[in-house]
Parts: sequence; C-alpha cells; structure tokens
Amino acid sequence: MIILALDTATRTGWAIIDNGRLIESGVQDFKPKRGESNGMRFLNFRYWLDLIVKTVHPNLIIYEQAHHRGGPATEVLVNLTGRVQEVAAEHGIDYTTVHTGTLKKWACGAGNADKGAMMDRAGTYLGRKPIDDNEADAVLMAMYAWSEYGEPEAIRDAARFGGETF
Repeated sequence: MIILALDTATRTGWAIIDNGRLIESGVQDFKPKRGESNGMRFLNFRYWLDLIVKTVHPNLIIYEQAHHRGGPATEVLVNLTGRVQEVAAEHGIDYTTVHTGTLKKWACGAGNADKGAMMDRAGTYLGRKPIDDNEADAVLMAMYAWSEYGEPEAIRDAARFGGETF
C-alpha cells in the first residue's frame, strides 16, 4: 500500500510511505509570485499534486483536517484541501483526514504537543532533522495512516477476531 500524506498550506509538507517504509518527503512552496492571484497558487498546487499522483500511484491520501481559524490562511487551506479531494476523485484514490490533536497524541502522547516535539518525533522516522514543521507533520501523518490503514487485511482481521487468520 502506498500512502501520500500532505500538510496542506502555502508551504506544503509531503511524505510517501510504501508498505510502511518512508520513501521520500519534503516541502513544496506555493507562495504566489509577485502579481499572481491565489488562483495561481491553487492551479500550481493542483498541477503538482496531479504529477505526484500520476508518478507514485498512491492507494490513500491523508491530509490534516481543516481548522476554521478565519482569514486568508483558512481560505488557502480550504481551497488546497478541495484540490486534494478533486485529484483523489479524478484518479479513484481514497482519502482521509486526521485532526491535529489526534496526530499529536499518536506521535507524542499528548494532543497539545508543540512543534519541537513533533519535529523530534518525525526525525526518528527520517533519520535526520525535518526541513520544517510542514515536512514533520506530513511524515507523522504518513506513519499514522500506515498504523491505522496500512496493515494487510488478514492481519487486521486476525487481530479483530482473536488472532485467527482466514
């Protein structure tokens, strides 16, 4: 199973997991160039995401659940997550979200973990310091998704039904 994790924002963190193994991760900047509208940011994001999906062929895309804080940041986040849903639907890919508190609790044991703790935890998977908190969040989302959805079905069913395989 291949999982694509996205921390959608102007600086989007991304990570790719293949059968529980971190393959690649990074950060992509979608800050509009001088004179460009937000519409160009969304077009560039969609083009980039479509290219990754066509290259990697993920089975699942996970992204951070949008929080409505108001203002321009919320507009950007909501529009980017809409593009994720568009691309997923276009390519027949399942997608899901994770709440930041859930991710922090899974990664660090506390739903209010700070950026430093999240970056340290992501570094254990990366084997290096993350580029920034966006990459860290994407790496942790990918590992979280694998822990929740990536187990082979027979193993998951065996655990659910007392250890017997079918």
